[in-house]
Amino acid sequence: MQNTIDTLKEGGRISLEEALELAEKCDVHTLGELGGLARKARYGNTAYYVYNQHMNYTDICANACRFCAFSKRVGDETGFTFTVEQAQAKIRERAHEPIREVHIVGGLNPALPYEYYLELIAGVKAERPEATVKAFTAVEVAYLAELKGISYQQVLQDMRDAGLGALPGGGAEVFSPALREKLCPEKVPGSVWLEIHELAHTMGIKTNCTLLFGHIETWRDRLEHMAALRDLQDRTNGFICFIPLQYQPGNNPLEAQGTDGVDYLKMIALSRLFLDNVPHLKAYWAFSGVKPAQLALHAGADDFDGTLVEEKVGHAAGASSPKGMTVTKLRETIKQSGFTPVERDTFFNEI
Repeated sequence: MQNTIDTLKEGGRISLEEALELAEKCDVHTLGELGGLARKARYGNTAYYVYNQHMNYTDICANACRFCAFSKRVGDETGFTFTVEQAQAKIRERAHEPIREVHIVGGLNPALPYEYYLELIAGVKAERPEATVKAFTAVEVAYLAELKGISYQQVLQDMRDAGLGALPGGGAEVFSPALREKLCPEKVPGSVWLEIHELAHTMGIKTNCTLLFGHIETWRDRLEHMAALRDLQDRTNGFICFIPLQYQPGNNPLEAQGTDGVDYLKMIALSRLFLDNVPHLKAYWAFSGVKPAQLALHAGADDFDGTLVEEKVGHAAGASSPKGMTVTKLRETIKQSGFTPVERDTFFNEI
């Protein structure tokens, strides 16, 4: 294991097996220190944040992922779906704020036609022409391709023509086919997620990437997932940021226990050390909680995400973090962690 640690200190790449040994045998303090050193070498004392707005346009979903507490089944009268006009009204509610990014994801609602999605992007972009519209996961792209009977490339092209600026990283969950059969059997395979992101990258559309962890997966499952991301990034260099998403154990049928603070920090550190070619690593405070996210900045993360406002997916499953933070509070939280807050856009250009 010491040879692996020496490799990391020298800035070298480690294998999946070496990373697995660190995960299973290395203490959190040593891992956190290594992750922090790798982070400092790249970004010094900077911690990024973005002035953003999240929008979930519908919670009606044809899938029934076992870990999800947000979605409603088709026909459930308690579900919601925004019209394009209602979505635009949501954007106008914050017209006085200098929002740089609008993040749009939702369920797979069979009642919505293909054109709705393009009109939603265009409608939001019309309200916020200066902001990046980061919209629709690879799962949604695959669903729309099937719905319309067209290629993934055509869906992405139509979305870009409507005003799409980037793809979020959601829907990846964990790539293991055996685990997906237990977690989200209706969802497209991990291979399709990877295919769509690779296609987006070749088209010049940058994307994020994620991993849902802390449920029924093992460290090997996590690292095999990250290895697939690292391999794709070697080919395309299209990923902007990696976001490890903690499974939220409330209000869903999976009934897994969830993770703890030590596991979370080890996950952050190993993400920074193993995904050496993905530039940025997010401490997603909306899922982890604010204090663990502050510690994550010391263990390898360089991004503290953003203002969010009305984060719904994690909170439906019992996340205890705030649903949003003002920019003042966000900056104070970063400063309290010992870092210098720097505002960014979607692509980590400093504002």
